[in-house]
Amino acid sequence: MVPPPDDPETVARQMPGAVQSDAQLTAGLKRLASGGRGGWRLGSRIRNAFLTGLVIVGPVTITLWLMWGVIHWIDAWIKPLLPTSFNPDTYLPFPVPGLGLVIAVIGLTVIGALAANLLGRALVSSGELMMSRTPIVRNVYGALKQIFESVISTTGTNQSFQKVGMIEFPSKEIWSLVFVTGETTGEIKDVKPGGEGDLLTVFMPTGIVPPTGFICFVPRANVVFLTMTVEEAAKIILSGGIVMPNTEQEKLKRLAEAAAKKKPLFGRASDKPAA
Repeated sequence: MVPPPDDPETVARQMPGAVQSDAQLTAGLKRLASGGRGGWRLGSRIRNAFLTGLVIVGPVTITLWLMWGVIHWIDAWIKPLLPTSFNPDTYLPFPVPGLGLVIAVIGLTVIGALAANLLGRALVSSGELMMSRTPIVRNVYGALKQIFESVISTTGTNQSFQKVGMIEFPSKEIWSLVFVTGETTGEIKDVKPGGEGDLLTVFMPTGIVPPTGFICFVPRANVVFLTMTVEEAAKIILSGGIVMPNTEQEKLKRLAEAAAKKKPLFGRASDKPAA
């Protein structure tokens, strides 16, 4: 009995159908594997492109939508107060968006300028006196006035409200961001418990609803001041800690600015007088 040959060509000649089916199966598996990897790569590219477009377009779209809503809300309040002859919507085939916002800005500016005069101060004082004598209105008006004055006072760069700090809250070794609004005065400072030292009034916003928060009166020694701005701290709070300020770039920027302000002690080599 003759043993079967070991030569592949002889085996291929003897069994052409089996070899061809094996070759087709191998080729099909290769195509399936390569096609699968290519499909996954294509899917990842499409997903990354979609997420990148969402990051770029999402904030811009939401910002424009909010601004458009505010403009329409102000127009709905101001435009009905305009006389018909001064309202362009009465004789134009299309509405003019933003007209109410422009009129509101001009009106507030004029009122502020008039309030600086003697007559304006007298009118404002008489209006405040009338508000303060109304039983329920005086409480609402006083609270709103203090809030507006506090917000407007933050525009100054030297105000203490511009400082950001950290305090241990709600327990030891757990730190929370706070905005320092100023030094504590009045009865709270006089009756404070504990030892010596002045108190600072800080506002600690909540992470879920940032406009709300806690008002705390903390000793100055317990507040750790930070160099970040109010805007950077607000980004941390609104993002839930996802967006963190790049302190390294800020340090390099400050070092570069400080180096640019310094004058060289000696001139350049080309400026030295020849021997």
